[in-house]
Amino acid sequence: MLTMQKYEGVGNDYLILDPNRNELKLEENQIKMLCRRNFGVGADGILYGPLYANQKIFFRIFNPDGSEAERSGIGACIFAAYLRDAGCIHGKKVRLYSKAGENEVVYLEDGRMRVKMGKPVFACEKIPVTGVEDEIVNLPLLFHGELYNATCVSVGNPNCVIMMEDVSGGRARELGPYVEHAARFPNRMNLQLCRVVDRAHIKIEIYERGTGYILASGTGACAAAAASYRMGLTDRTVFVEMPGGTLLVETKEDLTMYLTGSARAVGTFFVAEHFFA
Repeated sequence: MLTMQKYEGVGNDYLILDPNRNELKLEENQIKMLCRRNFGVGADGILYGPLYANQKIFFRIFNPDGSEAERSGIGACIFAAYLRDAGCIHGKKVRLYSKAGENEVVYLEDGRMRVKMGKPVFACEKIPVTGVEDEIVNLPLLFHGELYNATCVSVGNPNCVIMMEDVSGGRARELGPYVEHAARFPNRMNLQLCRVVDRAHIKIEIYERGTGYILASGTGACAAAAASYRMGLTDRTVFVEMPGGTLLVETKEDLTMYLTGSARAVGTFFVAEHFFA
């Protein structure tokens, strides 16, 4: 019988499949079945690990459509929480490796976690964005017949941030598919609709590639914070409000970003043997 743990952080929920405790090797169809909220366990994705190599701890991040994500800020918090709860980690910090590289997670005394997210990248060739040689920072892009001032940035995964005075889940759901599958984004694209409240607070709504509309995203929060700071609209430390809750994003002088949030266990799920039949 398959055993999985479910964790959530500010409304972003993941299933954890530990290959050291289960024999199942995940396939695309199985990921889709498990993540479906009305027919499976339900989640914004699956974290697969820990995988050990060269004295490092790796984990893989799968979207509900079966595709693999490069990085997840909340996913890193959740996986670090799982490792601590499972007795795999006893210190005050852990280095985790996903497809995009390293995230260092520090366990704070108040129960939250602080994740080193790296530096934002605005160069279009590295995001990637085709048809543009340099950067897209507050420039008009055409989506579904309308022009939107957009900023494209990678925080380990590709993001398009659109500033709006009125952000809503409905608008994110409507516009998200057109941004995700736009021809100029060869690896697809995450969308954040962002409203700057003041220099220390922004509000965002998120549509993620391979997932759809979600209540929160750590990389999405970092992308929106990076775009807002690059445009001169916010300071280096900003609280990012999302429907699922608020995360703190700090940008240091060298542009390294840190995400502070929390994660908690929801429960353990035993998946019936005939579920995948």
